[in-house]
Amino acid sequence: MSTIVSLAARRVLGLVAALALAALSVTALDPAPAFAQTGLTGWATQNGGTTGGAGGPTTTVSSASAFTSAVASNSAKIVRVSGTIALSGMVNVGSNTTIIGNSGATFTGGGLNFDSDRNVIVYNMRFNNWSDDAINVQDSSTNLWFDNNTFGTGYDGALDIKRGSDFITVSWNRFNGTDKTMLLGHSDDNGGQDIGHLRVTYHHNWFNGTNQRTPRVRFGSTVHVYNNYYVNIGSYCVATTENAGVLFEGNYLENADDAVHIGEGSSDPGRILSRNNYLVNTGTPASSGSVSGVPYGYSLTTPSQVKSVVTASAGAS
Repeated sequence: MSTIVSLAARRVLGLVAALALAALSVTALDPAPAFAQTGLTGWATQNGGTTGGAGGPTTTVSSASAFTSAVASNSAKIVRVSGTIALSGMVNVGSNTTIIGNSGATFTGGGLNFDSDRNVIVYNMRFNNWSDDAINVQDSSTNLWFDNNTFGTGYDGALDIKRGSDFITVSWNRFNGTDKTMLLGHSDDNGGQDIGHLRVTYHHNWFNGTNQRTPRVRFGSTVHVYNNYYVNIGSYCVATTENAGVLFEGNYLENADDAVHIGEGSSDPGRILSRNNYLVNTGTPASSGSVSGVPYGYSLTTPSQVKSVVTASAGAS
């Protein structure tokens, strides 16, 4: 059954699944953003689920020092970001954290680092001009959800996931002109740590004039890439390497002729099942090998309607 959710409807539904316990306060001086999630789906629902800082106190920050301090601990907490914050390098974020941007909230200059963390949500943030990665997830971090964020351009990856990290959902984000957009698995010789992990769902994201790595996958299986909108792609959309297994379904591809790479650079080939994708000025995406299904339920938006649904709702407010 298809799912077509208007932006207005999604905002009314709110952050039901992940933040029901958060009890966010709303005051005239500190208005809460209008939540757009329809509920968490994908790999982040597994392994105990992902609730972020639900039940913890709420802090609003507007400076780099206040933000760095607010996200440091592993106790449950909700950190709301106001205005533009210039970060210096990568800021370490602790477990059991929800980061929520007020309308227009932006990180510039640096990025967020998740190292051996668990249970984090990042929602409604803008990232620009990062000096390393905008978001780096590593060292067996699990149960993270990145939702409704907007990425401009920066030095390296926009949202890289590596070193045995697992059970992650990347949904309803917008990527504008990024080059090395999303790496999943950092090197060909890290199979000992990565095999059996790197399970990530990418759905309803808008890849707007990106160049490559949306995503580039090593080892992970099954990596689920569904209902994304790809338009005016420079090099390729998805690369599957080092025996990774990718399920690539229900996407809308426009001016993205070189959609799938099986193997990339010096990396050995992976596996991919491409099905039910809607193609505009785009060749048929390749399939190779067998790919297992996923253990969670999900509903596909009708592929021909993905463009209108995603462009109406993806990205930060």
